[in-house]
Amino acid sequence: MIKRIALLWAGLPVLLLLLLVSCRKSSPYLSLAGEWRFALDPDDVGTEQEWQKRTLDGTIFLPGSLQEQGYGENIGVETPWTGQIVDSSWYAEPQYAAYRQPGNIKVPFWLNPDKHYVGVAWYQKTIRIPAGWENRPVVLELERAHWTTTLYLDGEQVGAQEALQTPHRYVLDGLETGEHMLTLRVDNRLHVDVGMNAHSVSDHTQTNWNGIIGRIGLSAKPARYIESVRIDPDIRTKQARVTVSLAGRPDREAELILQALAADGTRLGDAVQVKAVPGDTLAEATVDLGPQAELWSEYTPVVYTMEVSLRSASGSDRYRSDFGLREFKADGTRFAVNGNPVFLRGTLECCVFPQTGYPAMEADSWAGIYRKCKEYGLNHVRFHSWCPPEAAFRAADSMGIYLQVECGGWAEIGSGKPQDEWFRRESDRILKEYGNHPSFCLMAYGNEPSGDGQGRYLSELIEYWRGKDPRRVYTGAAGWPYLDNADYWNTPDPRIQAWGAGTNSVINREAPRTDYDFAGIIRKNMPTVSHEIGQWCVYPNFGEIPKYTGVLKAKNLEIFSETLAGKSMGDMAETFLYASGRLQTLCYKADIEAALRTPGFAGFQLLGLNDFPGQGTALVGVLDPFWEEKGYTDGAEFRMFCNRTVPLVRFPKMVWQNDEVLEAPVEVAHFGERGLTGAEIEWQITTKDGRELASGDSIRDLPLDNCIPAGTIRCDLAQLKEPAQLIVSVGIAGTEIRNRWNIWVYPAAKKTVNESPYIATRLDAAARAELERGGSVLLLPYGTLAAGQGGDIPVGFSSIFWNTAWTRGQAPHTLGISCDSEHPALAAFPNEGVSDYQWWDLMNRCQALDLDGYPDEFRPIVHIIDDWFANRKLGLLYEARMGNGKLVVCGADLQNDLDRRPAAAQFRQSLLEYMASDAFDPVQRLEPEILERKK
Repeated sequence: MIKRIALLWAGLPVLLLLLLVSCRKSSPYLSLAGEWRFALDPDDVGTEQEWQKRTLDGTIFLPGSLQEQGYGENIGVETPWTGQIVDSSWYAEPQYAAYRQPGNIKVPFWLNPDKHYVGVAWYQKTIRIPAGWENRPVVLELERAHWTTTLYLDGEQVGAQEALQTPHRYVLDGLETGEHMLTLRVDNRLHVDVGMNAHSVSDHTQTNWNGIIGRIGLSAKPARYIESVRIDPDIRTKQARVTVSLAGRPDREAELILQALAADGTRLGDAVQVKAVPGDTLAEATVDLGPQAELWSEYTPVVYTMEVSLRSASGSDRYRSDFGLREFKADGTRFAVNGNPVFLRGTLECCVFPQTGYPAMEADSWAGIYRKCKEYGLNHVRFHSWCPPEAAFRAADSMGIYLQVECGGWAEIGSGKPQDEWFRRESDRILKEYGNHPSFCLMAYGNEPSGDGQGRYLSELIEYWRGKDPRRVYTGAAGWPYLDNADYWNTPDPRIQAWGAGTNSVINREAPRTDYDFAGIIRKNMPTVSHEIGQWCVYPNFGEIPKYTGVLKAKNLEIFSETLAGKSMGDMAETFLYASGRLQTLCYKADIEAALRTPGFAGFQLLGLNDFPGQGTALVGVLDPFWEEKGYTDGAEFRMFCNRTVPLVRFPKMVWQNDEVLEAPVEVAHFGERGLTGAEIEWQITTKDGRELASGDSIRDLPLDNCIPAGTIRCDLAQLKEPAQLIVSVGIAGTEIRNRWNIWVYPAAKKTVNESPYIATRLDAAARAELERGGSVLLLPYGTLAAGQGGDIPVGFSSIFWNTAWTRGQAPHTLGISCDSEHPALAAFPNEGVSDYQWWDLMNRCQALDLDGYPDEFRPIVHIIDDWFANRKLGLLYEARMGNGKLVVCGADLQNDLDRRPAAAQFRQSLLEYMASDAFDPVQRLEPEILERKK
């Protein structure tokens, strides 16, 4: 008892000091948010003319940008955009002439700002320094400036700063009480060449704005104060090594007290007291968090706060920083979080903020984005060529999101140009500012570099980062190059479609199946994370146009809407959106499931879950730029194939005949909080109307891994006598975990059709004569259509990749099919009115029927949805009366190799049965000459 009392008494001074300091407020703070004086300086004459010594006469509000407050130039053909324009047709082509006229400027390649400005602007404010602040260091913080700032106080230059993604902080020393004039020169021209397409600066995404956002204010400090705090956690000892950087006058002795706090403010472990003697700029200590401290992960996003209090003769200071007990490292070909395998299911955040034109600075906004990511089964976000603000890290910390942060580049590197050193300095700033956040798990210089010396430069940068801060994993760049000394490889190779692949890709080249993976592509010596997979387009959602009420307007979507209406198809917009959206969802399912089937794979990064409205308008998201649904899928469906635990089936094919037995192995990818013991894997095969054909179950233990065998599904298809769509589902009993697939079964023996139509490949004399006699003609012009009739339109099964404007016309140029699933011509070809795998055989060998020039009201039975830049009326199948007879035209190959193409054979069978029936009664009429025309 005596020993215990002695220990308590010895610790009393520390506790009293902690109590004293904790009762004091943090450094006095003066917000500078509000009205500022302002002037544009487009000719950059302000420095020479000493504008810092005059009173500016304009007004503006900060935080904010000048563009959002109506300053800048109207956009037009002379606008100096920050960003590459690959397809420049808007500047010259006749179809865009109406959109180049003053008063009706609309550009198709990205969202359109109301105002645009690249250059210098001046911001000025009179401040009043209160009594007690005199002769103390006063720190001016500008949380995020775009881009370079120069600060003047009372007309004299204080300094200049170049950080693009971290706060600009200036120390004002020796201030007197009373009024002073602060003047800021802000320049949003490219200070160094980080790359005009980098999302840190580009008009493609956030816009190249000019201004200051986030916190703007002054903090009064004691003579010696805390500049920054670094926290290195150790998950094994449950301790944190804390390094405190001190600034101000080093001739003062200071006392530091370090205390870890839980989220509710309760103390975690004991306080630690450290002396900082004169001359010290660093103080270090180890803080024991106690045995009850919890580890941080996506499952347990436990965030702690390290409070560092300083007391010296000149006053007190306090610094608080969030952190977590977390270890994120490479472990073989996977990542491990706190020793447990993790699979990254990620998307990109490309700095798309249409309402403001700059990133959100509030944690609530970021929490909304991350909630949507989690709703869609994701646990990871890559910040493509930029670094987010503090609020994004705080929200990710609290929600368990793993972040890949980049230093703002998409540039030439390793060539000895100024950006080489700038990226190093910017990385230092990023690591210092945000390095304590447990969500900050991965880091790269930026995106897809160029430059002959990129490999050497990035290898050296990785060594520099790793030696400086080992709290995360590093790679050189997203995309390339491969580097032996990287912690992981971020590569575009493991995906089912790519730039330049066209229709020579897994999803377009090979008949549908789900038994392939990327095992032969990933590295065997480090984790592989696939780079920017997906990029599957959907038709524009014109219903979202009214949402753009801020800085950026969807004038690009207005162009596409107006051209669709000009083709007399404005009423089809929502139908095209839905149908192409269902195909897009199918493509994402194929991409993600292939990743989950790959043994030893570390994860994927989508581009992206939401639309990318730049680079030609890349409508690749199942969500719009506001992170909202478009009406064709939702999180519940997406989570079936993108989640912590996903059942998978390796189907050798998706189209079957009824003389076959369906057999396919089942497996599970499981990356939950812990392994599952005795999981009951259940499967079922049903008809579309719910009739069960086969089912089964098995008991399996599920460790943290993928490719876990879980039995085999089997079904004798002979019981099906008619064409059928079947639904195969696999799930875990007693949970919401379930995945499903559509497959199709067709009769191997076709019904006899007694009255066959006349079949031709061209509307030749014999076909015309048959029509004049009142007969029926099935026209199958595949391979004969010329340019202008549809022969020049690249068709594929998949959706468009990225967009045709930015890929310089990469195939395919179409977005799948849309039809009335109940049309009697399709009665023997079960379908849901949208593309699914039974359409692959038809689209794989297809020429689009170009119906531009047909009567405005003319509609095909099966639409092929065109690229929105062209908005042609395209068909795969249509019918019409011609002369005295009846005509059906199909652009798919229904003639060749039908013994090896069961879906095409069944489609032909359906048409033949229809044309022999009383239901064959076309309403629309065409003249023969229209089929011969070429645009």
